[in-house]
Amino acid sequence: MTITIKESQASECNTRCIQDERTKPKSKYPETEILREGIKTKNPLVIAIMRGVVTRRIRFYPILLLFSLFSFHFSRFAFSADTLFATQSLTINQTLLSSSQVFELGFFSPGNSKKWYLGIWYKDIPARTYVWVANRDNPLTNSSAVLKISNQTIVLLDKKDKLIWSSNQTQASNPVMQLLDTGNLVLREANASDQFLWQSFDYPTDTLLPDMKLGWDLSKGLDRYISSWKSIDDPATGDFSFKLDYHGYPEIFLWNDGKKVYRSGPWNGQRFSGVPEMKPNNFLSFSFITNQDEVFYSFHISTKSLYSRVTVTSSGQLQRYTWIPDRQIWNSFWYAPKDQCDNFMECGPYGICDSNASPVCKCMRGFQPNNPQAWNFRDGSDGCVRKTDLQCMSDKFLHLKNMKLPESSTTFVEDNMSLKDCELLCLKNCSCTAYANSNISNGGMGCVIWVDELSDTRQYAEGGQDLYVRLAASDIGDGRSVGTLIIGIAVGVAVLLLVLGCCCFICRRKKLLSVCKEEKAIQERSQDLLLNEVVISSKRDYSGEKDKDELELPLFDFGTISTVTHNFADENMLGQGGFGCVYKGRLVEGQEVAVKRLSKTSVQGIEEFKNEIRLIARLQHRNLVRLLGCCIEKDEKILIYEYMENKSLDSVLFNKAKSSLLNWPRRFNIVCGIARGLLYLHQDSRFRIIHRDLKASNILLDGEWNPKISDFGMARIFGGDQTEASTRRVVGTYGYMSPEYAMDGLFSVKSDVFSFGVLVLEIVSGNKNRGFYHSNSELNLLGHAWRIWKEGKGLDLLDTLVGNSFSSSEVLRCIQVGLLCVQERAEDRPTMASVVLMLSSETSTMPQPKTPGYCLGRNPFETDSSSGKNDESFTVNQVTVTMLDAR
Repeated sequence: MTITIKESQASECNTRCIQDERTKPKSKYPETEILREGIKTKNPLVIAIMRGVVTRRIRFYPILLLFSLFSFHFSRFAFSADTLFATQSLTINQTLLSSSQVFELGFFSPGNSKKWYLGIWYKDIPARTYVWVANRDNPLTNSSAVLKISNQTIVLLDKKDKLIWSSNQTQASNPVMQLLDTGNLVLREANASDQFLWQSFDYPTDTLLPDMKLGWDLSKGLDRYISSWKSIDDPATGDFSFKLDYHGYPEIFLWNDGKKVYRSGPWNGQRFSGVPEMKPNNFLSFSFITNQDEVFYSFHISTKSLYSRVTVTSSGQLQRYTWIPDRQIWNSFWYAPKDQCDNFMECGPYGICDSNASPVCKCMRGFQPNNPQAWNFRDGSDGCVRKTDLQCMSDKFLHLKNMKLPESSTTFVEDNMSLKDCELLCLKNCSCTAYANSNISNGGMGCVIWVDELSDTRQYAEGGQDLYVRLAASDIGDGRSVGTLIIGIAVGVAVLLLVLGCCCFICRRKKLLSVCKEEKAIQERSQDLLLNEVVISSKRDYSGEKDKDELELPLFDFGTISTVTHNFADENMLGQGGFGCVYKGRLVEGQEVAVKRLSKTSVQGIEEFKNEIRLIARLQHRNLVRLLGCCIEKDEKILIYEYMENKSLDSVLFNKAKSSLLNWPRRFNIVCGIARGLLYLHQDSRFRIIHRDLKASNILLDGEWNPKISDFGMARIFGGDQTEASTRRVVGTYGYMSPEYAMDGLFSVKSDVFSFGVLVLEIVSGNKNRGFYHSNSELNLLGHAWRIWKEGKGLDLLDTLVGNSFSSSEVLRCIQVGLLCVQERAEDRPTMASVVLMLSSETSTMPQPKTPGYCLGRNPFETDSSSGKNDESFTVNQVTVTMLDAR
């Protein structure tokens, strides 16, 4: 067979052949010339007949000549080949047909539409079923169009030669276009049948065919997903799409105009966790591939005569159809969503949906409805909350069976870990909320850990898999009945009251005098405490503080502070910060302290001073600086901190004479310590705290080089369910602020994550993220790190002063974590819980980072980085507040 050509080309060819025939000398055997023409044109009918004619030397060749020319002409218009060459084109009444005649490519106008499209459909199925549309969002307005290869690219042109659609540009030397029996339209070199320069399988429309990949080509940044038609007559991109999220523990989501409406659950080695009926059979098998280059799902049909496809309909439903030849219909083999529990987040966080129960929503053991009123009206979307706070190492795990695993985009996955080791890892990390096997094949293997709330879980009668949820030990229970427990408590209380009564009787009879003296002493101490509270309250009134809980730390009088600092002598000054000076002092008991004195002349800092007292006095963590007390007298406002022998990180890291003290083990320990401290602020403290000014100068180093986060003057407290806030007054330090905060005033935990990422890259490289260099227009540190990471030269970023004693895997892991944290989009950045897990595991699989945020450069008021006059605020001990109003 040959490709259909234009009628004008055929007429032109026939005319040329006739003209050539008139000018040729007549052959003795004209049938021989016909045979040559048949061989030349590869017409099998002509060749077969004329071979017989030549053999028998029958002299009726004029009749045969007419018959052969007719058959040759007819074959050119009645049949279509599977290949289009660079010299050929396809018009509106012509098609390409795959070699086994399974699929056909051509122009069509669906239903009542008056617009035209280029598409692929099944050849032998009467009710035309389209599987791919090239120009779905740019239709032709009439039937005049041409498809051809131009400049190594497939192009679709209208009658005015206007480009309607094209494939990607290639570097082919002799390109051909071919329609395969898989339904894949490919562009390839003429002599390389299995090497595709472009393929339609990389750009699906609404249908997933066998062996087509649904997911990501990470090396090319290519996302393959299917999206619905707008309507049955309109192939344009509709509201519904089925996309794979490769982050964490990969799974596929059905979206409705940017809103998640259904998810498959993660792939557990055999099937998607949320599709228990997904079982391979004799003709249908599934595969899910995850590696550094690709993450995708596909299915395979072992029998070529069977047709199966997955499509997302314009009404928002996923359908797997199989073709039944005997009945000539598409049979619905599987579909989703199919019930109430398939709706995304039907029962909210920590709620379990069970379609076989009524009502369908229930809370996990140890949890209770977050909104009881709505829950009673069978609206479980607000989910559940814990009855008892977690205690970390003493917590237990609740074993849930036949579960659809929770949403898993922020999980930690380790494929080479036993379930017991997974439990231990989860128990050691106080942020871990649940764990499970990542692969249920062969009895189970691998580990997946959740560090956020557990969302969109459901329970099946059969199928699903085991999930282990973290609970306080008291919520697990020991099997005793409630009645038995109440009786035990009642008996215990009765015995306790009896003992107390006996004690009181004995005291009254035998030790009345001593008891009276003790009561008198207690009264005297109570009077002293009351007097002290009056003094504290008066000081609160003077400072503007009203809440009694806001000054829960020791108060020092000004005279004591003046004495320990030798009257704030210059030789004791450690440095000067944004709102005053910091001095070294020694308390009477010998403890060294750092004394931060708010400047009397400063018009700023009072609110920051109050903020720091409110926050840091309540925070207790080994990686947060400890506030020992304060002094509030008249115009004096002073904070007393523990003294840090090695001062601030920036005073060592960016000082070439000292940075060699920071070998790689110390640097890695500093990175991990900062991450743990920040995780405590974001998740494990009594309040969710956003620091907003995390930078090298606000990281203090003790005598053993352990890091401690300081300076909470800019910090903000978030409510338990609050994730983002905005401000008109953007404060912070250039080079560390996230793009969304610097440009729009939006800050969240992801703002701190961005600052942490900058800090990690600074610690690894020993260089500041100083912004764009005016002299040579080079990238800042983030851009430099991103460029060498893409080039596969990550170790080139490491500070040469570290020496040769370092772990290459740790260095590369830190760089990758840093780049993940500074990604431009806040939603792409990991949480600090995920960061801690990635840093603590040597074998964890981490996603590839995307482009970092470049928008923050050098301080616009900085003119000379070497002068130090306009540098970032100098920090001491280093306890300071840096405040810049970004414009």
